[in-house]
Amino acid sequence: MKELFLKRMEEYLKEEYPKYLETLEEDAYRGLRVNTSKISVEEFLKLGVCSLRPSSICPQSFYLPKEVEGLGNHPAHLAGLFYMQEPSASSAVEVLGVEEGDWVLDMCAAPGGKSTQIAAKLNHSGFLVSNEIEPKRAMALLSNMERLGFSECMITNAHPKDLEKEMHGWFDKVLVDAPCSGEGMFKKHSKAMEDWSVEHVEACAQRQLHILDSAYETLKEGGILVYSTCTYSMEENEHVVYEFLKKYADMELIDSGVSFGRCGFAYKDLEVEKVRRIFPMDEGEGHFVAKFKKNGSSSYDRRKEVTSKIDPCAASFLKQQLTLLPSYTLQIQDKVYAKNTPFIKLKNIHILRQGILCGNIVKNRFEPHQHFYSAQVHQGCFVQIYDMNEEETQRYLKGNLLPVTGYKGYTALTWKHHPIAFAKGDGSVLKNKYPKGMRLR
Repeated sequence: MKELFLKRMEEYLKEEYPKYLETLEEDAYRGLRVNTSKISVEEFLKLGVCSLRPSSICPQSFYLPKEVEGLGNHPAHLAGLFYMQEPSASSAVEVLGVEEGDWVLDMCAAPGGKSTQIAAKLNHSGFLVSNEIEPKRAMALLSNMERLGFSECMITNAHPKDLEKEMHGWFDKVLVDAPCSGEGMFKKHSKAMEDWSVEHVEACAQRQLHILDSAYETLKEGGILVYSTCTYSMEENEHVVYEFLKKYADMELIDSGVSFGRCGFAYKDLEVEKVRRIFPMDEGEGHFVAKFKKNGSSSYDRRKEVTSKIDPCAASFLKQQLTLLPSYTLQIQDKVYAKNTPFIKLKNIHILRQGILCGNIVKNRFEPHQHFYSAQVHQGCFVQIYDMNEEETQRYLKGNLLPVTGYKGYTALTWKHHPIAFAKGDGSVLKNKYPKGMRLR
């Protein structure tokens, strides 16, 4: 199958094919994206995490040198100051054009690269629904959204058809970063090329069109839909765009509004100069992006808000911990959540998280959750804070207590004044409350 795949690539790329073959022998591009909801790019660069080369695709994205390893254990990563992401993977959200106050749906969101990018652009305004149909991948999505500290969002584990039914006409912007044959990832996963088949490509294209059907229904009138893949095949890119436009006369293919990459491959009467492709020769790992606008009318299903009183012990905890209380709180069984905008009620959608998980009520006492302390919206609002030095940070992240006196009760811990975790003081030590599954070895 490898030979058939390469033959197709030769037909696509023509005189550039030898250059593409050369890239297959090179290391895949790697990078990171700064989480500007917690730190500015300028401030991040001053931290000196490692040497970085700017990307032309996204102002917050940088290429990593080949020799840099182990950044996942860096305090800046654990504090949610950046997300490991190859720069061309940021292209779809740059095209989406998210603005503060938007309601946005990321329909195929795991592991969270694009959702965290969207949430940073929303800057704790509007609302983001990040959905993933596969349960295990949905948990990875939740973990990343939590680490980067977002609050005005909902993480769901649902089929696109279910979202379509309950979120009809809700969204200003919808992103479909569709499951695909992943041809752009073959450098990272070499065996995938051996397993490649035309049948799989065609099956992916059919699934992508079904997902776009649901995305269309969730988009409001005048809304923007971006479709993206990390594959090269025309069946999953230009052909899908063409078929989608043919089915929905009120959907218009509009210019991507960006200059990176290149235009699409010629396909029937499709305006391929409006879509973008990124190849390894363009300093990326294979991405396709198309942008649509919905010009037709769209009925709007009213969003139902939900409220509840929270247990007195939870209310007392929030008052003790924060100088600025959240606008909205919600208790579901023993769990307490917080947001700055109203909570949304859904009937048949599996919601993994909405807002910030503050903690759990256990036998009439409140036990806080890591998300409460990682949430950027609380940065600068904690009543009791201890800023750890480098040695203390490493000790703490490995699960050790800190011999720090003078602190009683739950205490926010920071690294270079950025929230990273929490501890419980007894006046003589700070007892470690970092989740065991996150501790460094």
